[in-house]
Order: sequence, then structure tokens, then C-alpha cells
Amino acid sequence: MLDLSNPIIRAAVLVIPMIVAIVFHEVSHGLAARTLGDRTAEQMGRLSLNPLKHVDPFGTLILPGMLMLADWPVFGYAKPVPVMKNRLNNPRRDMMLVAAAGPASNLVMAGVGAVVLGLIAPQSFLVARDIQESVWAFAPYGIAAEFVAAMLMMFIVLNVFLAIFNLLPIPPFDGGHIVEGLLPRALARKYGAMHQKALLVMILLLVLLPLISPSLSVVSWIIDPPRVWLTNQYFHLVDFMVRH
Repeated sequence: MLDLSNPIIRAAVLVIPMIVAIVFHEVSHGLAARTLGDRTAEQMGRLSLNPLKHVDPFGTLILPGMLMLADWPVFGYAKPVPVMKNRLNNPRRDMMLVAAAGPASNLVMAGVGAVVLGLIAPQSFLVARDIQESVWAFAPYGIAAEFVAAMLMMFIVLNVFLAIFNLLPIPPFDGGHIVEGLLPRALARKYGAMHQKALLVMILLLVLLPLISPSLSVVSWIIDPPRVWLTNQYFHLVDFMVRH
């Protein structure tokens, strides 16, 4: 049986869903930008599902793996798809739409993962009360089936997390771009300057503050409530498909 308590197996189950989720997220930004007038991503060959064009070795692989092994909140990032704001038809409005396209794609991908899992899951499948127990339902079909089930469940969980996480209303997240578009222009320029400190902001919010005090965990008191609720809705879809 697949032992998900083993950190190496957990990391292996994480890698493919993380790469797929991040690649679709970035390509969605580029497709939205092209639709709204900016073809920069297309001209630079970034509207590709080839992971090598998007994967940042540290942000997509090493950082999430280290966080998972340390049992800390897992997040990652890819090479940002280039968007030239001044090429958009309506820069302030369209930049908000481009930003929203990434999280929207993650929610769609979570739905795809739920449908696929619902189609292949046996009647004994137990939805997400315990991932290990759910995966064990695939044991009669072999270790490969367990691994695929674990990746699909991780795919749903990761996509929901990435969607909610990226909607945090601060730079460098997509939610920050949306807030920037809503602010008066003078405030928006000052707010946008925070993008230069992107990695520092993520480390401060997700790693350092929780280490100082668990009560300061952004994941626990801002991200987790909507993430848990939304993830449960996707697993309800899986359960509905299994039972019917």
C-alpha cells in the first residue's frame, strides 16, 4: 500500500500536480493578456504547456518540497508570464482580468480533477476525511492506481489552495493586481511598488509570522476557511459521481 506518511512519497505525489497547476495558472494569464490586446507572452513562446518554459527550479520544485518535508504550508511559483500593461486595451481594467485568469484556471482544474477522480473511484472510496484511507480504496487495483488517486486528490487540494492563495489582496499575488486596479492612480503606483519584494513578502507571511506565533498564520485564519469550504465542495462532487 502507498504510505503517504513517507515524506519521499508525499513529495513525489506533490510534484506533478504542482507543476500542472502552476503551468496552467501561468498560461491562463498569458491567454487572457493576448485576448485583451497584449501578445507579449505569445511572442516569447510562453503560451506553451511545456513545463520547461515555466518551471522555476527553486520556486516550483525545491521550495515546495522543502516546505512539505518541514510540514509547513506548501506554496510555489513559476517564472511569471510577461504582461505589458500598456499594450492592453484598457490597462487598469484588463490587468485585473489578466490577474483573475490565473486563480480562475486553478478552480477549473480542480473541477477537472474532481470529475476524473469521480469517474475512476471505486464504490469504497471515502471522500477526504482521511486522504490515506481514501487512497487505500484503490489498493486492490495496485500501487499505480493508489499513486494516481493520491495525485488527483493532491491536484484538487493544490489547485484550490493556489486559487485562494493567489487572491490575497497584497502584492505580489494576483489579488494585489486586482486591488491595484481598484485604487486611485497615485495610491496604485505606491501599492504596485511592493511587487519588487515578492519573495520576501511570501516568506514573511507564510513562514516567519507562523514561527513567531501560530496565531499570526495567514494560512490558518485567512486562507484556510474558504479553502476548506471550497475543497469540500469539489469532494462532494466526487462523492456524488461515485454514488451515482
